[in-house]
Amino acid sequence: MSRVRADEEEYWHSSKFRAFTFDDEDDELSQLKESKRAVNSLRDIVDDDEDDLERVSWSGEPVGSISWSIKETASGSSRSLDGPDSTLQKGSSSYAALPKPASSYSLSSLFKGRNKLSSFQSLSDALTDTGVKNYAPELRRPKAEYKDYSSDWSPKDTVRRMQRGKVCSLERFRSLQDKLVLLDEAVAGHDGNVITAVLIFLKRTLRREILFRELEVRQVALCHLIHFLRETGEQKFLLDLLRFLDRTEEVALSQYREHLNIQDVEKRREFLKGCIGLPFSAEDSSHIQDHYTLLERQIIIEANDRHLEMAGQSELFRKYPRKASILNMPLVTTLFYSCFYHYTEAEGMFSSPTNLKKTFKIPDKQYVLTALAARAKLRAWGDVDALLTTKNWLGYTKKKAPIGFHRVVEILQRNSAPVQVLQEYVRLVEDVETRLNLATKYKCHDVVIETYRDLKDRIQLTAYKCKVERGSAEEEKINSILSNMVRN
Repeated sequence: MSRVRADEEEYWHSSKFRAFTFDDEDDELSQLKESKRAVNSLRDIVDDDEDDLERVSWSGEPVGSISWSIKETASGSSRSLDGPDSTLQKGSSSYAALPKPASSYSLSSLFKGRNKLSSFQSLSDALTDTGVKNYAPELRRPKAEYKDYSSDWSPKDTVRRMQRGKVCSLERFRSLQDKLVLLDEAVAGHDGNVITAVLIFLKRTLRREILFRELEVRQVALCHLIHFLRETGEQKFLLDLLRFLDRTEEVALSQYREHLNIQDVEKRREFLKGCIGLPFSAEDSSHIQDHYTLLERQIIIEANDRHLEMAGQSELFRKYPRKASILNMPLVTTLFYSCFYHYTEAEGMFSSPTNLKKTFKIPDKQYVLTALAARAKLRAWGDVDALLTTKNWLGYTKKKAPIGFHRVVEILQRNSAPVQVLQEYVRLVEDVETRLNLATKYKCHDVVIETYRDLKDRIQLTAYKCKVERGSAEEEKINSILSNMVRN
């Protein structure tokens, strides 16, 4: 009993604390040293691989946060200048007195979630100069993001995610039924990009016969696939599809379109010759025949004109050198070329404009418009007059323009026709207001004066008198007309 009592007295009267002296270590610092065993014992409780445990730095912020990383870097750089002893002198509390070495984290280690060592930092390590080594929590993607690569999405959900630009694997849809449901959902979503993506997947994973059969009853998807094949130039696959659908005219047109890829003119001519027998419609067959005939004519014209140009035998070619080859040009361009260089040739020549007009049944309106532009460019006003002059069955001649004289005036003015030539055709414009506008615009004074005279508009004549030069023939003409109006 006495022993027990003695123990109790020793317990109550004993103390772990010693008297204060200047030679002793900092009291609270020694307590922290003595508590390292308690902290290290956490290793037996906490799993090293547990990433969900939030760890806190001395500043109270989670380790690994962006603000923590910035503060650690800033404080580490300042401590490198002050030295380890300066920290103990700056604050009165023990926590502020702890040395805070530079962070061992780089940006790459921070976002990877781990540093180079794989053990917890003990408090004893914090009192040394080796640097604090803490775990930053692993910055993973949200768990929902991993569902993008899941194989559990339904066709409807897959289409919705594709519409939002999410990455979705279509490989999980292996059965024909699943693939068709996926296609139907894509069509129902009315998103052309998604429909095309699904069609590419089906094109790669289904036999052609099966794909064609299923697309035959899905017209929207079928149109998307046909357009995609044309854009990507998969001609063989497209022809097989059109043949399966028994679209013979489309097959022929697709084959005809291949001529665009043939650069050699002789090979293109032979290809077009072979296209003539394809099952086109009546109208298309006529166009194919004209295309072949036109290219054949162009080859002949090009060979002859190149020879004339190189030999220097034609003054027209010397004065106006050719800017480009006539080969593979449209019909209207070929007609303009012919009207420019071969206008006076006999109808029996392939390069004659009248021969082209008759062979390709060019309408009068188109022929006059093209020929007028070509001859006006050469400033051949006599040819322009002859082109617009017709003779009736009694032998009388008159001016006639299928395109309208207002357009004739515009074309002539664009090619710098003299005022005398312009006035002749401005007078032939039937609409009075249009005639006055053109005459005023192009300064055809005689036409303006004569029109106001015919309208007996004294006021407009007087006003127009101010727009002509003083003492000119036009002013005298206006004065004469005004004087006659007064007498009458």
